[in-house]
Amino acid sequence: MILYLGRRLLGVAGILLAICAITFTIFYLLPNDPAAAACGKTCSPERLVEVKAAMGLDKPVWEQFFVYLLGIVAGRDYGSGASATHCGFPCLGYSYEYSLPVWDLLVDRLPVSVSLAIGSAVLWLVLGLSAGITSALRKNTVVDKILTVLSVGAASLPVYFTSIMLIWGVVRTAGLLPYPAYHQFTDNPVSWASNLLLPWTALALLYAAQYARQSRTSMIEAMAEPYIRTARAKGMPALTVTVKHGLRSGMTPILTIFGMDLGGLLAGAVITESIFGLPGIGRLFYDGLLRSDQPVILGVTLLAAFFIVVANLLVDVLYAYVDPRVRY
Repeated sequence: MILYLGRRLLGVAGILLAICAITFTIFYLLPNDPAAAACGKTCSPERLVEVKAAMGLDKPVWEQFFVYLLGIVAGRDYGSGASATHCGFPCLGYSYEYSLPVWDLLVDRLPVSVSLAIGSAVLWLVLGLSAGITSALRKNTVVDKILTVLSVGAASLPVYFTSIMLIWGVVRTAGLLPYPAYHQFTDNPVSWASNLLLPWTALALLYAAQYARQSRTSMIEAMAEPYIRTARAKGMPALTVTVKHGLRSGMTPILTIFGMDLGGLLAGAVITESIFGLPGIGRLFYDGLLRSDQPVILGVTLLAAFFIVVANLLVDVLYAYVDPRVRY
């Protein structure tokens, strides 16, 4: 297991390095000039040269990339002399729009995205697995058909439509909940949950439908295995057979998609955060795209890649505990 983890961690580092290089190259090939945008419309050619030097854009792309990588592990300085600005470890660049280190912006927005991802993940797992298991145990019955129709319908609704309808129905029409705004969990847990309930629901409806269909298929296949018939023949309780043997065996594909979904959401849900006005990483990424804030876009991309590859690594390790047939 230690050797396996060592190889996987080296692979994670290689993937992140490749993503960083590709994203950095794409930004370099874009026609827009960040220095000209930062300098302003009335910028003189002499001032533009100074701004490029301060931003480190006057060097070849390979040297800019090397300096960027070095800044991640050791920090770096922007500019020179008395006007130099230090970006500490880990330096993911300096935002053109906010005039702040990208890492500080990510740390400030991360609690919002983590709260949104964890809450919606718990909700969609409970709803999706419950619906999928119920459909599998009552295959081809009226209950199964109703849950299948509901799952397909929920999966067909885009998250922006669900979000808008929830705001219109729950907030504006019924007035049951306040318009979503982020509050610190440590300050007021009740206010934190009530303000995030609508975004959780909007994401959970979409993901729960996918998990319901996937868990139904996995459970039907697992419950048809010979060891399930053997467990029933031995007189084991139905709950034990379903949960301990059927569900545990059918959880492998669920874990795979869960790692991808949760890893992606931890780096921000762009549409959901934008519609509900939540100041998360997804909203930061969206604003960075609008303003061509390349360091912010690159930083969010690296963070998203990190979350996804680490989530997949954890899922692979969990395989051995969920399914005893998996060994490393």
